[in-house]
Amino acid sequence: MKKFFKLAESNTTVSIELSAGLTTFMAMAYIVFVNPQMMASAGMEQGASFVATCLAAALACFMMGLYANWPVGLAPGMGLNAFFTYTIVGELGYPWQTALGAVFIAGILFVVLTITRLREWMLVSIPWNLRIAMGAGIGLFVGMIGLKNGGIIIDHPATLLSLGNFQTTETLLAGLGFLAITGLATRQFPGAILIGIFLVTGVGLSIGAVQYQGIVSMPPSVAPVLGQLDIAAAFDVAMISAIASILFVNLFDTAGTLVGVATQAGLVNEKGDIKHLDRALHADSTSSVAGALVGCAPVTSYVESAAGVAAGGRTGLTACAVGVLFLAMIFFAPLASMIPPFATAGALIYVALLMMSGMQHLSWSDPTELLPALLTIIMVPLSFSIANGIAAGFLSYVILKVIAGKSADVTAAAWVMALIFTARFGLS
Repeated sequence: MKKFFKLAESNTTVSIELSAGLTTFMAMAYIVFVNPQMMASAGMEQGASFVATCLAAALACFMMGLYANWPVGLAPGMGLNAFFTYTIVGELGYPWQTALGAVFIAGILFVVLTITRLREWMLVSIPWNLRIAMGAGIGLFVGMIGLKNGGIIIDHPATLLSLGNFQTTETLLAGLGFLAITGLATRQFPGAILIGIFLVTGVGLSIGAVQYQGIVSMPPSVAPVLGQLDIAAAFDVAMISAIASILFVNLFDTAGTLVGVATQAGLVNEKGDIKHLDRALHADSTSSVAGALVGCAPVTSYVESAAGVAAGGRTGLTACAVGVLFLAMIFFAPLASMIPPFATAGALIYVALLMMSGMQHLSWSDPTELLPALLTIIMVPLSFSIANGIAAGFLSYVILKVIAGKSADVTAAAWVMALIFTARFGLS
């Protein structure tokens, strides 16, 4: 391991790398409880989705560790799984098999982008404010789901939304779970999100709000979701905008995460070049394809990997350690099925707030840049559709630029995206 992962060159040891892997896993393990619940809402079997989540994450981590030698953990992405369930399946009405086909196609396109110069063109061509807005808007969307699952916000015939009843046990526990997670995270407690989920579940067990189902067992069969993607059905005109949304969100999220983690891990040289960035992007994009085959929402690099890097992780051994821990999780299916939605609601809300932090980097001086970004951020949660929110951003961006006499500022990629979304609304 010392020779393969070049530990001495990176000034680290096996024990440090394994400890960093455990730290990263603790920071991102909440996904094995949240993602199966999301997939179940799309009609997929929750037990099979739990195993698929663990397998997809493990495969992706091994790929990142062994091929790119980067200390980055990967798993099905928060936000992208919500897009899968609530937009492609819920709003557009496609079966989950077709949604998996769309994830596969987007993954293939992502691979093509990473091995050609199209990646640089795409990253430069999409307006900076809209890139930030995508992440922040998806954050609000995930937060809405968390608030809804916890009963903290409810529907109202007169005002559309209203505050839930905190005298209800589940709603009270959801709120306390969020406070517990934020409190632990503020004190930089390792695994704050995971501990918060377990804490709420434990309290629920003690008062009878949660039914005990066991902790460890042989894993459920993954067959109900394994290889069930319908690629042919995803080749539909109305699906173009959904595939494009998956691709762009995944691309920008991955690029931002990898650059940030690389900087923290000391993988950037004096010239600003990032060591093995291409390999890391290849590993990430290929993982999305593999995840779709296993039966998962898009797999992506996790910014929580920064926790492991802070603990000393510098090489792919950290990522491989995370992968081993995800594999071990498949034997904890009873625990995963026992955790109720109100126990994960606080985690969703907390992650949502973190995803909105990028708004501080918005350019506030030019209204033609700012207003489309703000419209995107607002429309994603209020339309309860990531695709519609992104569409509103691109269409308003192009229209405002033209009206302001700044059509020369509109990049080719922005024109293409505006045309795709115009066609989508025209055909819907």
